[in-house]
Amino acid sequence: MILKEDLKRIVQSQKEAIFHADRGIQRERLSEISGGSSHALIIAGIRRCGKSTLLLQLIRRHKAYHYFNFEDPRAGAFTIADAEKLEEAFEEAAGKAEHYFFDEIQSIREWERLVRFLLDRKKQVILTGSNASLLSRELGTKLTGRHLSYELFPFSYGEMLSFTKKKAGIESFQEYMEQGGFPDFLKSRNPLMLQQLFTDILARDIIVRYQIRNSEEVRNLALYLLTNSARQFSYNGLAKASGIKSVNSVLDYVSYFADSYFLFTIPRFSFSLKRQRANPRKNYTIDTGFARNNSVGFSEDKGRMLENLVFLQLRRHYKEIFYFQERGECDFLVKERESITQAYQACYQLTEENKEREVNGLIEAMDACSLKKGMILTLNQDDKIKAKGKEIVVRPTWEWIIEK
Repeated sequence: MILKEDLKRIVQSQKEAIFHADRGIQRERLSEISGGSSHALIIAGIRRCGKSTLLLQLIRRHKAYHYFNFEDPRAGAFTIADAEKLEEAFEEAAGKAEHYFFDEIQSIREWERLVRFLLDRKKQVILTGSNASLLSRELGTKLTGRHLSYELFPFSYGEMLSFTKKKAGIESFQEYMEQGGFPDFLKSRNPLMLQQLFTDILARDIIVRYQIRNSEEVRNLALYLLTNSARQFSYNGLAKASGIKSVNSVLDYVSYFADSYFLFTIPRFSFSLKRQRANPRKNYTIDTGFARNNSVGFSEDKGRMLENLVFLQLRRHYKEIFYFQERGECDFLVKERESITQAYQACYQLTEENKEREVNGLIEAMDACSLKKGMILTLNQDDKIKAKGKEIVVRPTWEWIIEK
């Protein structure tokens, strides 16, 4: 429980802080986010990716609004029982408003009751959160059909160019590949910032939230996956590599990592759902700079870094992504509705030594999915290949990302 006067002081202090806060660059997601009073708008993403800044950009559209950051240390005693006090504090501090903005709302148990109450009163609610599972579970059970969800990642290549005022090209792209897109890190270039972020995510979003006793094995598994981004894994293999005795624990930990948005996993494509579930998966990190500053092996493999960036750009636009592997391998297949519509190969540099392998793997996947066109994304090559009745476009990844 928390006193109303304390809540009122926090509300006033937070509102003054966001009034003077830097608006930052306009995020690419901003133009997509709109909605009426009948739906809650959810912005989900990893910590420090810019959710609060995006919320600020949305706030600036309105003259009258209420805002509250639930991760403010001064609000640590807040519970859902204090919701009525919060409403009173809002009105006493700033009068009535139709728009409510909440930062990191998943910190409060039963937060969905507050959102539902406001929606029932025809208020517009926009909120952020950094745990996909908690948000989706509560939204699915309490706010079915009454929410729209958006994901926010660290800066894309285009956003990084706007932020740093650099020009598009191979030099800036190679810098982006190494540094990634976390706004605070691009300001400071201090590796400790990304290392501390890794520690905070493990501690706050995983170890404390899920009451995990052996924090060291969680950390070791997380580091192993970061080091092996853009590689296949099986849960049994992860258990052996990390020394974790229980495969079920490994399954849980990987799902917690994915829920906190610091990694993604994709399945191997198969027309059989049973086979698809049994096959190894591939792992990608949320940000190449994040992985590079928290591991060693990943930073030395530019091919995997490029592949990771291609995945992230695809994931910004599509939810269902697979890899293909039969005789050869294709890095990415994109599914839209019920069909595979796109096939991509990521290759740092196409050479005479690897050309046959890359092209044949792509064509095999295209044949399996009845596709006539495919793409090979490289560091800086531009070409067209016709083979076995298929058309393959070779593009520099940096150009493709800008146009995507």
